[in-house]
Amino acid sequence: MAVAIDIKALYEAGVHFGHKTSRWHPKMAPYIHSKRQESHIIDLVKTAEGLEKACDFLSKTSAAGKPILFVGTKRQAKDIVKDIAEKLEQPYVSERWIGGMLTNVETMTTQLKKLRDLETRMASGDLEKRYNKLEVQRFQEDIDELNLKYGGIKNLNGKPGAVVVFDILTDVNAVNEAKRLGIPVIGLVDTNANPDGIDYVIPANDDAIKGLQLIADYFVQSIEIGKKGEK
Repeated sequence: MAVAIDIKALYEAGVHFGHKTSRWHPKMAPYIHSKRQESHIIDLVKTAEGLEKACDFLSKTSAAGKPILFVGTKRQAKDIVKDIAEKLEQPYVSERWIGGMLTNVETMTTQLKKLRDLETRMASGDLEKRYNKLEVQRFQEDIDELNLKYGGIKNLNGKPGAVVVFDILTDVNAVNEAKRLGIPVIGLVDTNANPDGIDYVIPANDDAIKGLQLIADYFVQSIEIGKKGEK
């Protein structure tokens, strides 16, 4: 079973609105339908094709039991990314991509262990028994800060099976680290970005919240299909 992409819904969500023609990247030419006033219009047939391929891959990755890392730190995407990742019980980064999140295993293991240990000791009452109120409050502040940085990936063990990036320019470091490790990248690519190096290109307006939510919903459907073992 595959996710059915509705081109009319993509149109109504404004997915076809690209950037101003003066800001375009020439390598996006195959994905551009036309110009309107001073902006490029994305070819939604190409968007639907890219989405179908990406969703099929996400279903297979999910069916194989591999984690899928969602990345979206820009204002328009961060809440959407956090919501769908938590719903799907998948790892995510929605605040800031910290260098080495995928490639610096030693540092990340140390930070995540510290977070998990502090949370366990706080929940068990161990910190409350051993320290005064002010010190316990400082431990809680440490937990909150670590969760802000790493909370979305604290249960990620090993390499993800895919990385989904909602803006490949804003989160270029996530793309680069995934590529270094040979992890397939699904990326929303607007008309001002270079699609080279993105394994599954979804040409789309990466600023329209309604469009981002619609595409995210397709991701959710495809991963849930995979979880049920349907292909």
